[in-house]
Amino acid sequence: MTREECTLAIEGLSGQIDKYAELLVRKGLCVREGQEVVVQAPVECADFARRVVRLAYREGAGHVTVIWGDDAMARLEYENVPLEHFRHTPTWKVEQLNSLAEAGACFLFIEGSDPSALDGIDPAKPAAAAHARNTECLSFRNGMDFGKNVWCIAGAPVEAWARKVFPDCAPYEAVYRLWLAILKVARADGLDPQLDWETHNAAFEKNKGFLNDMAFDRLHYTSKNGTDLTLGLNAKGIWEGGAGRTVDGTVFFPNIPTEEVFTTPARTRVDGIVYSAMPLVHAGQIVDDFWLRFEGGRVVEYDAARGREVLRHIIETDENAAYLGECALVPKESPIHQSGLLFYNTLFDENAACHLALGFGFDECVKGFENMTKEELYEIGVNDAGNHTDFMIGSDDLSIDGVDEHGNVHPIFRNGTWAF
Repeated sequence: MTREECTLAIEGLSGQIDKYAELLVRKGLCVREGQEVVVQAPVECADFARRVVRLAYREGAGHVTVIWGDDAMARLEYENVPLEHFRHTPTWKVEQLNSLAEAGACFLFIEGSDPSALDGIDPAKPAAAAHARNTECLSFRNGMDFGKNVWCIAGAPVEAWARKVFPDCAPYEAVYRLWLAILKVARADGLDPQLDWETHNAAFEKNKGFLNDMAFDRLHYTSKNGTDLTLGLNAKGIWEGGAGRTVDGTVFFPNIPTEEVFTTPARTRVDGIVYSAMPLVHAGQIVDDFWLRFEGGRVVEYDAARGREVLRHIIETDENAAYLGECALVPKESPIHQSGLLFYNTLFDENAACHLALGFGFDECVKGFENMTKEELYEIGVNDAGNHTDFMIGSDDLSIDGVDEHGNVHPIFRNGTWAF
């Protein structure tokens, strides 16, 4: 396609992109009259961010705060500022995020970045920055963890990302193709994306119902690549997925797209070895072809063909970063898997395959979490750490068995998809 053809094609998508923005504002954020709305977006996505802001005000938002990000500026900071600076979040940023959360804001995070933006940067720096933000911006983090604030993560193209996904295309054509891919896998390419998401959510309810009714004690993962992992589940644990719900009853979609049903494992009951099925993009750096071995819940050995130092910094972020906080089930029929694309972005790639996450767990995956403290949740098995890093393990031949409290084995996944 020529530049002119791509320009016209993207203009032709404008109406569908507006529907996507409406999906994020109405289903992702469920903006209420007079509410503060926060939009975090790359500067390169300014046009799409303006669409979102315009729709948020149309839905009754009292005020919209936009927080801009830029890969090049982030790289300059990491190149020129010493590690010690990143061990603490600037006071103004802590005040900004905490005060917005305490005011009841809803948060939209528009994902769009160069997967290789921080190649060559000391991985200790972005790891320290993420840890500081998660441990110092407590009202912000707890507001989302404990169901006080609505939040949604979604994607929009930037050129460097598009060129990574479509390396054989000219930059302008790559951006157009990435828009098409995002709209399709986000189920936002139809006549009524909001209705499509209601239908999509019904499937989540069915799968969650089965898993919660079975109340498995543990899961056993196996695949031909060498994965042989036993993962214990919390006695009070529940499976979540699809729509979320705040403590005041607001229903929202925290991830668009999403294909996963997930829970929080028992932090000390994970044993065995697991191999990655897809690359992990972490803070602008890539980890690929890696494996982790667990004993008593903790990573005790690991290696990677690419990005081993990045993996080391993830695991060593703090004393609990080497434990799991999430296990998620995603069938290979998901639109992202079926697209055949590697997005080099966790939001998308984690919804192409079953995955696990190192770091903090999800409080909402425990019955009665609203009436429990962080310490109490930790005691019953919910990991508490300064990071949360998803990595994909869902090979096409992956099998998962659920084992109940009596030792009975029930197939959950066979050959990468639901067995029930």
